[in-house]
Amino acid sequence: MSLQLPNVNAEESSDGDGKLVYIIPIEKEVERGLEAFLKRTTTEAKEASADHIIFELNTPGGRVDAANNIAELLQDLEIPTTSFITSRALSAGSYISLNTDNIYMKPQATMGSSGVINSDGTAADKKAQSAWLSAMRSAAESKGRDPLYAAAMADAAIDLPEYNAPKGEYLTLGPSEAVEVGYAAAVVNHRTELLNELGLSNAEIVETEVTFAEELARFFTSSTVVPILLSLASIGLIVELYSPGFGIPGSIGLVSLVLFFYGHIVAGFAGYEAIILLGLGIILIVAELFVPGGIVGALGIGAVIGSLYMSAADVGMMSLSIAIALVVAIITAIVLYKFIGLEKGFFRHIILSDATTTEKGYVSSINRLELIGLEGIALTPLRPSGTAIFDGERLDVVTEGGYIASQQPVKIVKTEGSRIVVRELKNN
Repeated sequence: MSLQLPNVNAEESSDGDGKLVYIIPIEKEVERGLEAFLKRTTTEAKEASADHIIFELNTPGGRVDAANNIAELLQDLEIPTTSFITSRALSAGSYISLNTDNIYMKPQATMGSSGVINSDGTAADKKAQSAWLSAMRSAAESKGRDPLYAAAMADAAIDLPEYNAPKGEYLTLGPSEAVEVGYAAAVVNHRTELLNELGLSNAEIVETEVTFAEELARFFTSSTVVPILLSLASIGLIVELYSPGFGIPGSIGLVSLVLFFYGHIVAGFAGYEAIILLGLGIILIVAELFVPGGIVGALGIGAVIGSLYMSAADVGMMSLSIAIALVVAIITAIVLYKFIGLEKGFFRHIILSDATTTEKGYVSSINRLELIGLEGIALTPLRPSGTAIFDGERLDVVTEGGYIASQQPVKIVKTEGSRIVVRELKNN
């Protein structure tokens, strides 16, 4: 007697057979570096003819401009997309989730709390808040979800006490609440369960990862690190001007600039034209040391600043970063000038420190003290300068301030270098 195993549902066992699924992580802060990573990975998925893309989210949110660009990227995808919230999708993270076709959540996950704030922690202006609120509503509606809850995530004025979001509080949904309002399709414990829910349990899985270069790019292009890099570059180069030789300060400044441009090139924000413009600017600044006028130096500074703006992911943020770096550079220069002066470092090669003083043997003219007391005749009218003759020697003289007629007797009363002062002799 043979033992027969129960039949496995053929349709269930073949779920996802022959299909390709891309898993793309969305982690840490939402910023322009993440945007560049998602562009690369979604492009790879399209080129590989992927049948589904799953975004695994765990993010506290981030920049609105990056979130908007990512949302546009997701809306343009013709491949079905799913957000799998493994921990949290807050602020910009919830907005990204709303732009995908499906949302699944782990039992401990949350989404929402999407109020837009400035980089200093203050509330954004009404115009920015209105635009963000409209974007949240549109994202929800585009995928057939009730826009009320998306709006409540971004607008604290909406009163939803039944979901722990009374007036004055932003809405944050847990898994069961997200399922209840129709935002999440289901609660799943892990990726395998998610694939079963999507009917892709037997599909081929391709897991994408952030490369080391992209990790560096995300770090070096973050809104916090950019002003630090530019400030370090300005401090290092300013200190180097006050230091003998080229050493650690200058190296720190150059490395900071290299890291800035490296991150922006890898992230796709800067091209080689920005590097060329930077190099041209540095050459012009150095040339200013040998070409008088200031125009060449001004062009060099403009080229360097222009290269920074060409690499900018956000012009406003770059302007703030450059302003911070300039303030730091000015303060550093003032402090170094006060305590060190210009006698050391690079400036000693371009500033003339020698003085033609008498103590060093320099004499501009001979002071003829032996002429004092000599009497002579004014050859020309002295008004107050003119010519007089003394013991047969013609001398250029000047009176004490008055007029002396020609052929009047005069007397030398003072000599100051080449200046000979005479006084008229009155007839007895």
